[in-house]
Amino acid sequence: MARELSRREFVRDAAAAALVPVLGTAGLLQAQPPASPARERTRRLRSRDFVVEASYALLWRNGRAEVVPDVYVRVRGNDIVAIGTGRVRGTVDRINASGQVLLPGFISGHTHAASGSPTRGLIESGRSYQRPIEIVEQLPDDQLDALTAYNVAELVRSGCTSHVEMSLSLRQAQSYVRVARQWHVRGFPGGMVPGTARLFPIWRRSNDAVLAESVSATLAEIEANRQYALSIRGAEDGLIMPMMTPHAADTHTPETMRAVVAAAKELGTGIHTHLAQGSGEVRTVQRLHGVSPAQWLASLGALDGPFFGAHMTAATADDWSLLQQRGAVYAHCPSGGGAGNSSGSQPYPEALAAGVATNVGIDTHSNDYVENLKLAVICGRARARLVNQFSGTKLPLPSVMQAVSGATHGAADGLRRPDLGRLAVGAKADLCSIDVGGLLVGSGAAGPEPLHNLLYANGHSVRHVFTQGYAQVVDGQLVVADESQLVRNGARVAQTIWAQLRAEGWFA
Repeated sequence: MARELSRREFVRDAAAAALVPVLGTAGLLQAQPPASPARERTRRLRSRDFVVEASYALLWRNGRAEVVPDVYVRVRGNDIVAIGTGRVRGTVDRINASGQVLLPGFISGHTHAASGSPTRGLIESGRSYQRPIEIVEQLPDDQLDALTAYNVAELVRSGCTSHVEMSLSLRQAQSYVRVARQWHVRGFPGGMVPGTARLFPIWRRSNDAVLAESVSATLAEIEANRQYALSIRGAEDGLIMPMMTPHAADTHTPETMRAVVAAAKELGTGIHTHLAQGSGEVRTVQRLHGVSPAQWLASLGALDGPFFGAHMTAATADDWSLLQQRGAVYAHCPSGGGAGNSSGSQPYPEALAAGVATNVGIDTHSNDYVENLKLAVICGRARARLVNQFSGTKLPLPSVMQAVSGATHGAADGLRRPDLGRLAVGAKADLCSIDVGGLLVGSGAAGPEPLHNLLYANGHSVRHVFTQGYAQVVDGQLVVADESQLVRNGARVAQTIWAQLRAEGWFA
């Protein structure tokens, strides 16, 4: 007869197995020692041998995702080893996900992990995020790591197990990797080039001579990122797979972008970039090269491997066709400019209608992945209705299944990783379960179409998260770090940034 762990037992034992200090010497994120009465269960957790029993699961069957009721998923080590309906027989550690839908761990196709919390709540009235993120770049390593940890914890807490991560500099990428390696996060990181310290004079230039003069320093940044990426490629049993991350088409020359493409081919993991952040970028690239940003990057070979491009302002039918043909992923970022600032202005329904692999990315200011899924669908439907009304098109209204598919197997396919984004035997054990039956989300029980309940959920509805079989969230509690300490440390860094902004008169 299988024995079910109590909530308290499982949280305690998962914490004992998974917790390790990220910043032990600084005392920032200390693990708790394992409790001696639970040593045997701790050993089993470390072997990552358990079953999740859920009211519903989004299973991969016959080449498509399908919602199936009353499912169990058996995990052993890195992988899913069995799937069935009902309760699995035998003595095994069980996770009770009754009232929940079990999904593959979400994949965000565009994150800047250190920069969410210090800008959140400051830019929604129209202020620029530039100065806060410049200050982030100036932080000492221990404070930068505390800030990174706070933001990565939010991503994981909301069910986002894989991050296509454009850190805003090489040192921020190094901070991300320090946290990700300790918490068993699946990351595809890279340092943005040009990084924050050099970016804004190039990006917001009034004379193209500034771009020409930047080439030497940009090439040096590319080389530093290439060397770092080679040093960490495949770390933590394949969880860390760095990509090359150029800032955007308008901040690079043909020489520097060719260097990015060459480094990406050497790594074999692809390119992640901002693609047409605004109409200004589109105009600049057309003026310099005579084509759109997507077409220019394709001409240099940037779309020959995995490719994630965020935003796609003013995309044309030719741009969508190009991305669709190359298997590139469009990362739609519904809260990219801060809550309410740009959620309706990105062409999410147009990308879906064109058949482009379309992911939901976090971008910067909100790390709640479930909330961003909702925004993608809700704002995408509003945009489609308006575009149809005023242009006479017949864009279909985005569905929650499309959003979830893009967040799971669609993004995985773009990464060339068929072992991700799926609940299937042989896939990596990246899982998240979400309460779809409780207060404010459901009706007291999981309903007959549980994905629709995600439109009423948020990150706090996520109950369990595992990456490659490692427990990260159990019964709604983060177990990879002392959450209260993590929050205190993140707050101290944010308050330091805010104090400097006040001293500079930034809030005036």
